[in-house]
Amino acid sequence: MPSPHAIAPPEARLDRLFVALADGNRRGMVDRLSAGPASVSELAKPLGIALPSALKHLALLEAGGIVCSEKSGRVRTYRIAPEAFGALEDWVAQRKTQWQRQFDRLEAYLRDTQEEDQE
Repeated sequence: MPSPHAIAPPEARLDRLFVALADGNRRGMVDRLSAGPASVSELAKPLGIALPSALKHLALLEAGGIVCSEKSGRVRTYRIAPEAFGALEDWVAQRKTQWQRQFDRLEAYLRDTQEEDQE
């Protein structure tokens, strides 16, 4: 069965991704998880937050498709989702392409203007 993230419209997935990354504690958790999987307590302790708060942050990260979790006994372990930043990378690449086109047009305009002034 596909994950709910796979069937959501791209805009909704991107919105959840940005919401998930909007908080410093959540970005800290992502930074920590970039080094490898971690339990809830391992993620909460360096941030100085209580476990219930950490779980709320992790739920938003999971809803954003950034992390996934698995439970073994009483320990829930989180890891970065393999496709975590694909939508964000695509969005940034599209904007970068648009900006580059605008800069190219500006550069051409300035070059043409400078050539006209030299004539």
